[in-house]
Amino acid sequence: MVSWIISRLVVLIFGTLYPAYYSYKAVKSKDIKEYVKWMMYWIIFALFTTAETFTDIFLCWFPFYYELKIAFVAWLLSPYTKGSSLLYRKFVHPTLSSKEKEIDDCLVQAKDRSYDALVHFGKRGLNVAATAAVMAASKGQGALSERLRSFSMQDLTTIRGDGAPAPSGPPPPGTGRSSGKHGQPKMSRSASESAGSSGTA
Repeated sequence: MVSWIISRLVVLIFGTLYPAYYSYKAVKSKDIKEYVKWMMYWIIFALFTTAETFTDIFLCWFPFYYELKIAFVAWLLSPYTKGSSLLYRKFVHPTLSSKEKEIDDCLVQAKDRSYDALVHFGKRGLNVAATAAVMAASKGQGALSERLRSFSMQDLTTIRGDGAPAPSGPPPPGTGRSSGKHGQPKMSRSASESAGSSGTA
């Protein structure tokens, strides 16, 4: 575990940050020789990082594996060994030059397939979203219609402003005008007096 941490730190500092800074200086100074040197290093380092992903899984048990990785990065960077330039000129450049057309064709096909796949999944995603929106709208409309139906089941004509139901038939006897003991209408005092005066006359 300690060897793994040390190797990761060495690769991060000396294999990534240090070359990145000197690449920046090469770009800033516009020195073509330094620029080409660091471009060759980054190509080799990209291949090293790709290979490292698999070798860390299958060769981590190998004795001095992490120490060998540190030594390899130092060999790539050393101005005396010029490991990255050596590997690039001897192996990487000839291989890429001979396979460049096939690699370009594969990249174009992969780009086209990825574009088609992106369009296909985009259409499927839009269809799913549209279906979900329609279902949500139909559920909301169903709930609204149920609510309106519950209101329509009531007799809205029986509802007054104060909430009391309106009478739905003829008034019951004894309501309306004040009645006497036996249901006979009482006469007012003025009417009875006028009747009495007319009788005496």
